[in-house]
Amino acid sequence: MRDVIQETLSIYRNELVSLFSRYVSGGKKILQSHHLTDELIESAKEDETMHKLRDGPFFKFLQSTQEAIVLSPFVVIAVRPKPGVWEYFRVNGYELTVDHLSVSEYLRFKEELQIRANRLEEHQEAYMLELDFEPFNATFPRPTRSSSIGNRVLFLNRHLSSNMFHQKESLELFLDFLHAHKHDCLVMMLNDRIQNISKLQSALSRTYEYLSKLPFETQYFEFEFYLREMGFERGWGDTAQWVSEMMIPMVFNVGIMSPHNYFGQANVLGLPDTGGQIVYILDQVRALEKEMLLRKQEQGLDVIPNILIVTRLIPNAKGTTCNQKLERISSTNHTYILRVPFRSENGILHKWISRFDVWQYLETFAEDASNEIAAELQGVLDLIIGNYSDGNLVASLLSYKLGITQCNIAHALEKTKYPDSDIYWRKYEDKYHFACQFTADLISMNNADFIITSTYQEIAGSKNNVGQYESHTAFTLPGQYRVVHGIDVFDPKFNIVSPGVDMSIYFPYSDKERRLTALHGSIEELLYNPEQNDEHVGMLSDRSKPLIFFMARLDRVKNLTGLVECYCKSRRLRELVNLVIVGGYVDVKNSGDREEMAKIEKMHALIKRYDLHGQFRWIQAQMNRARNGELHRYIADTKRCFRAAFYEAFGLAVVEVMTCGLPTFATSHGGPAEIIEHGISGFHVDPYHPDQVAASLIEFCERCQKDPSYWDEIPDGGLKRIYERYTWKIYSERLLTLSGIYGFWKYVSRLERRETR
Repeated sequence: MRDVIQETLSIYRNELVSLFSRYVSGGKKILQSHHLTDELIESAKEDETMHKLRDGPFFKFLQSTQEAIVLSPFVVIAVRPKPGVWEYFRVNGYELTVDHLSVSEYLRFKEELQIRANRLEEHQEAYMLELDFEPFNATFPRPTRSSSIGNRVLFLNRHLSSNMFHQKESLELFLDFLHAHKHDCLVMMLNDRIQNISKLQSALSRTYEYLSKLPFETQYFEFEFYLREMGFERGWGDTAQWVSEMMIPMVFNVGIMSPHNYFGQANVLGLPDTGGQIVYILDQVRALEKEMLLRKQEQGLDVIPNILIVTRLIPNAKGTTCNQKLERISSTNHTYILRVPFRSENGILHKWISRFDVWQYLETFAEDASNEIAAELQGVLDLIIGNYSDGNLVASLLSYKLGITQCNIAHALEKTKYPDSDIYWRKYEDKYHFACQFTADLISMNNADFIITSTYQEIAGSKNNVGQYESHTAFTLPGQYRVVHGIDVFDPKFNIVSPGVDMSIYFPYSDKERRLTALHGSIEELLYNPEQNDEHVGMLSDRSKPLIFFMARLDRVKNLTGLVECYCKSRRLRELVNLVIVGGYVDVKNSGDREEMAKIEKMHALIKRYDLHGQFRWIQAQMNRARNGELHRYIADTKRCFRAAFYEAFGLAVVEVMTCGLPTFATSHGGPAEIIEHGISGFHVDPYHPDQVAASLIEFCERCQKDPSYWDEIPDGGLKRIYERYTWKIYSERLLTLSGIYGFWKYVSRLERRETR
């Protein structure tokens, strides 16, 4: 990248002086990539000589720049030539000298920007804790190609298998592992006939030869005596084929950590901080239990698996079951919600609090949860899965205490959702407590044995957009600490495991036999009843017009008000379609969430300002999942379309809508960019450019008017995509396989990350 700058300098010096002078003239600030390129495009309109820069390699350099810090006379640039790879430069805007910077030097410039903005004394920021986790992982080899990110279990297996079979100590640990492998005092895998590696190798070889001569379907009881004589106990499989191909049974008891929500099975969706994560976990555990039962049967084990969802008990439960200690998950036999209260020296906390305010309770919660889990299971967990930042921190504390395998699931990392929330953390601190949150994320990321993400985007973004985890590679919280190497997206712990949807609720509108037609009357009332009430605002005068339909939480990131504003400002879009929004409360007095209250007020202001009467319907959040599924299909019956949010870590709502058969317009930022193949299974739109969003929707509607068959092409492509990649069956198989592999290598290779902790 430095060569590109130097080459451009030698040829277009005057043009660069002009361009960098424009960057510097605005004073101290942070510029994003689009600011840099937009400035060059505007310059080219005013000065023809600037076209040389606009059409050359320097423009691509600006596109790969993620941000620039302007502190006159310097422009300090962070360049990302490919996902996971960063370089830093300082350019003197007047003299055009270029210096290569270390990440620490770059972050000091960012801190200087904050110091000046807050008029702080420089000595206040002079001595900062600098965190560098890279040395703890330096001896562990890792692939360096960006394309390999997200499928690291293959690399881990190859590397550690090679090491194990060349190191006697590792083989001895493997033997110890097999001997120690028990569940509730049930001996599995090996008995006392096998006491050393040579006997194990001989027994495995002879047994494999014996089994290879049997029909695959031969039942375990027919060769059980032979296996025990050779030194093998139950757990290898229930047929000759399964014994030959067997993976060691590893996971019997699973703990799922999700502290902050109103976590329940009914009447919780749409309550503050309570949405997709709840749906994800409930669907996840049903699929996991089914897969665990199947595996135990195939492994020839008469063992009952247990899954506990550990969340917060809320005495003031607001009409939900969140004040019940134990609740069985419907459609399961061995999966329960275990609720543990938040408590402090002042006693139990009775009311709900925001996810941003939970940090002071989590260490005590983890300790209490440990005791409750032990009492409930009368045993120990084999796997602990954290959800979101708070759940991952609790999982880290319990994993360390109990010595069990830890899996992290982010769902969303707030750092990417709130631009510049690191450098200007003080501005956000009273409301969001990001200093606590980012610290918790660092701890859990580095403590976890493996991390699963729904998409590649979540880890390392795309060519031009930084991934959620990648944003934690290097950042600074001025006055707190500076992170020069926080997380490495090339770490073998990262794996993509995409969730699915509940196919009993979300299924194609064309599946007529399963349709919930009895709900159509209430759905029609919901959409078109002209009488105003507390459940909706606005009405639709022309029912023949197609709908743009959007259902989500009413918060900043989901961007419902942004979509409404986009619709308001496009005369042609308003002529073509009506707009229906489902989310939040419609009366600000009913909400207790700060962010939602601001959005409610903005929504009412937009309705009044743009006179949306007859074209717009805003419906309060709907908590009946079965009716919500049929609502999507009802809209699909009339050939409508859907659009998603500002940013989605994954985009579960996108998958749900695609499964129902609606053409889907989804943000190009985050997971939907990977879920959707643009123009084939849906469309990408950039919510930061609302005029382009409107143009995309108008183009689709007008094309459908000319060729009605085009509407069907996109849903058909969407369903094909879902069935190939986004089902809970695929998810549960892969998650349990990863749990076994990482747990095995943690024991055999001593991958405990103790020094990092």
